[in-house]
Amino acid sequence: MGGVREVAAPFVVPGPVGVAIRDRLKGLTARDEGVLRLVGDYLGTLASRDLRARCAAGLEHDVGRWAERKRELTGRSSSRWAGSITKATHDQWGLARRGQAAHLQSLQTGIDTIRHRLALPVGAKGTKKAPGGYRSEGEWFAKSRRLRVLEDRLERERASWEAGRVRVVRGGKRLLNTRHHLDDAGLSEDAWRHRWEAARRFLQADGESGKRHGNETIRVSLDGEVSIKLPVPLARLANAPRGRYVLAARVAFAHRGEAWRDRITANRAVAYRLHEDVGRGRWYLTASWTTPAVQAVPLSAARASGLVGVDMNADHLAAWRLDAHGNPVGAPRRFAYDLSGTMQHRDAQVRHALIRLLHWAKRYGLAIAVEDLDFNAETTREKHGRRRRFRRLISGMPVARLRARLVSMAAELAIPLVAVDPAYTSRWGAQHWQKPLTSKNRKTTRHEAAAVAIGRRALGHPIRRRTTPPRTHQSDGYGHRTVQAAPGAPGREGPRPHVPGPRSRCVPPGRGANAGDQNTHHRSGCSAEHETWQQGSLPLSL
Repeated sequence: MGGVREVAAPFVVPGPVGVAIRDRLKGLTARDEGVLRLVGDYLGTLASRDLRARCAAGLEHDVGRWAERKRELTGRSSSRWAGSITKATHDQWGLARRGQAAHLQSLQTGIDTIRHRLALPVGAKGTKKAPGGYRSEGEWFAKSRRLRVLEDRLERERASWEAGRVRVVRGGKRLLNTRHHLDDAGLSEDAWRHRWEAARRFLQADGESGKRHGNETIRVSLDGEVSIKLPVPLARLANAPRGRYVLAARVAFAHRGEAWRDRITANRAVAYRLHEDVGRGRWYLTASWTTPAVQAVPLSAARASGLVGVDMNADHLAAWRLDAHGNPVGAPRRFAYDLSGTMQHRDAQVRHALIRLLHWAKRYGLAIAVEDLDFNAETTREKHGRRRRFRRLISGMPVARLRARLVSMAAELAIPLVAVDPAYTSRWGAQHWQKPLTSKNRKTTRHEAAAVAIGRRALGHPIRRRTTPPRTHQSDGYGHRTVQAAPGAPGREGPRPHVPGPRSRCVPPGRGANAGDQNTHHRSGCSAEHETWQQGSLPLSL
C-alpha cells in the first residue's frame, strides 16, 4: 500500500524501576507543624537560590560548579541537605530543558502546517494525510499573521535553547497564574498564599545505604517514629540529641509496608518527602526507593496463550480477548471511567478501571497489548484547525497517567505488557473487523474493532482478515477460509468434523469407522469392497 509508513515491531514493556508509598502523619501537634513549616521555608529559600545559580550557569555547568554550589549550601544547612537540594535543582533544570525541546517541536509543527495551508488556494479540499486550504480570505489573512507570531516565538526559543536558558517557577506556573484569577478559582488572597508557601517548601532527603534505617536526614524507625535532622541555623528547635527533632506522629505504611520494613532493617537507601496538603489541612510522608530491573518475559512467551487487546479512549478502555491465532474469543469488555472533577477523583477512576482490566486478564492468564501512544504533536491547534472539541478530547486523554499506572500495577500482578505501534489501528480495525464482528444481538463499536487490531499486531499477525469465500463454499471439506489460523498450524486445511445431532444422525467426531476418510466416495477400487463382511455367492441348490 503506497504512502503507508513502516510499522514498528511490538515489544514487551519493561517493569518499573522505582517504588513510592505514602502515609498520613496523624497526631501532629501545633509545635510539630510550626517546626515543619520553619524548616521547609528555610530550605525552600536555599533551594530557590540554588536554582537561580543553576539556571545562570546554563550549558557551562560542570562538576566543579556543582561542588561549589554544594559547599555554599553546606555551611548554611548540612552536607546531606545540600546534596538533596542540589540534586533536586539539577533534576528540575533537566525537566525544564526537556519541556523546552517539546515546545520547540510544537512550534515547528504549527509553522509547517500553516505554511502548507497558506500555499494552497482558498477553499481547496484536503485529504486524509494533509489538510486543505483555509475556508475564506479572512481566515487566510489571520493565519498569515499568526505565522509571523509563531516564527518570532520559534526564533526566541531557539536562541534560549542554544544559550541554555530555561524558565522555571518553584511552586508551579499554574499556581502562580492563579494569583491573578482568585475569583475564578474561588480562593482568597490568604488561602492562595498558604498554598503558594506550601508548594515552595523543601522537605525531602535522599537515602543512603549503610546508614541507620537508610536515611540520616529524615529517619523513620521500625515503630514509625519520624525524626528530622535540623539545619544548623534552626538547631535551637531540637527536642532530641544531635540536633534532631522527633515528631509526635507515627506512620505505618499499609501499602508495601513489608518491603519498606525489609529495606530499613537492612539499612538500605530510602528517600523521604514531607509535604502539606493545604486544602485538607493534613501532612503526608512519602517514601521511595529504586528496585532492580526485572528481566522482561520474551515476546514469544507473552504470545503463547493469546492476549487481551486494549484500546485506550477518553472515557473508557475497550478490550477484547484473542487466542494465539488472532481470533476474537467471547464478548468484548468495556471498562469506563469519568475524568471530570478533582485530580484525586480522576486518578481513582483510572486506577479502578485498570484494576478491573488486570483482574480480567489475570483470570485467563493472558498478557495485555496496548498502543505506544504519544499525543505531544497531536494537540496543536494548527493540526486540527477549528475542531476545538476534538483537540480538547485528545488533550484530556490521560495517556501518560494510564501508561504509568498500567505498567506499575501490571508488574505487581506479573502480567506482561506488549506495546505496539498505534499507526492505523483504529482505521484498519474498523475496516476489517467491525462489520464481521457485528451481529443481530451485538453491535461492535469502532473502539472494540481497534482492540482486535491492536491484539493481532501484538501477536505478529496482519490486521487484515483472510478473504471470505462465496457462500456456497463456506462449508466445504477445507473448512472456513476466514479462520485466522497460522500458515503452519497442524490441521489447518483438514476436513471439518460433523456436529452430532438429531438432524444429521451422525456419530460424534472421530468415532465412526470412516471418520476423516473419503475413500468410500470413490467407487472404483474402493477398499471396502474387499472386506470380509461382503455377502458371498448364492448356492446352486437348496
